[in-house]
Amino acid sequence: MNVDLRAFQNAASYESLNALFTRKIVTPRSFDTDERALISPCDAKISACGTIEADTALQIKGFSYRIGALLSDYVSKSMKQKLQNGVFMNFYLSPKDYHRYHAPLDMRIAKAVHIPGKLYPVNLTWLQKVDELFIENERVVLECYTKNDHVFYMVFVGALNVGKMVFHFDPSIQTNASSKLQRYYYYTDLHVKKGDEIGLFEMGSTIVMLFEPNALEWDFSAVDCVTFGQTLGRVRRHEPNEHYQTIAAESTADASVP
Repeated sequence: MNVDLRAFQNAASYESLNALFTRKIVTPRSFDTDERALISPCDAKISACGTIEADTALQIKGFSYRIGALLSDYVSKSMKQKLQNGVFMNFYLSPKDYHRYHAPLDMRIAKAVHIPGKLYPVNLTWLQKVDELFIENERVVLECYTKNDHVFYMVFVGALNVGKMVFHFDPSIQTNASSKLQRYYYYTDLHVKKGDEIGLFEMGSTIVMLFEPNALEWDFSAVDCVTFGQTLGRVRRHEPNEHYQTIAAESTADASVP
């Protein structure tokens, strides 16, 4: 698979194939420490990126998915509405890639939602076979906030041969399990620093990131394959205000509980 191990231990040091796939970085990555800089959370290929239009984003050219359905009913209508005309970016982690994921900036995690589902492969071939594949597959949704109270979502999509999606901040999130019930988790004071490891895939998969409009300044001109630590955009300057505080409150009040 042409795994590049220059920043890792040599292949012989891993006891199993899974240990190789879930390897830790040995040589630290450098990244822009400016708090406004948003970095790539992983090593990946950007399968699609652009503007969210009419609740729709592309999983790959010619195939789309609905943002509302991706996030599930545990994310309120008001929060979904805030994403309209915002930005989406899909990160595909192939089996050869580094499988751990990190905080793209200093952020607060307010909520996690685990949505059981299928485990279709998420490679570029399958993205052109299955309509709304991201919605069909198992996934974990994180509702996150920047220091300036811009909301954004990180959606971790399961895939074929992914034993688990692991989240260090909450071991109770159990994926690829027998339960078919959706579960949600609220956090009152969970802060993560930019670059900190959030968790890992036990095989290649996909991360979808969704941002409200005008939250960040983007440069898509050079986006194709990205590496963890690479700068992708910058948070726009904004001071917290009553509007954002109201939306955050609605997120808790509107969430449906089965």
